[in-house]
Amino acid sequence: MMKLIGVALIALGVVALVYQGLTYTTSEKVIDLGPLKAEVERKKTIPLSPLVGVAAVAGGIVILLVAGRRS
Repeated sequence: MMKLIGVALIALGVVALVYQGLTYTTSEKVIDLGPLKAEVERKKTIPLSPLVGVAAVAGGIVILLVAGRRS
């Protein structure tokens, strides 16, 4: 189980380093006057620091090393 968590952390860390942020789209109503409706789609980004990716990879490696020594 610990090895699986370690591998998952390494994979998430690599993804965080490659993408450097999460982008999503929201839909907001601008006008709502009876039959007249207008919506705007806006893209928002949550930036991820490269330190998050490095920390996840390092944490995954540490977990793999500890799990390897216990077995």
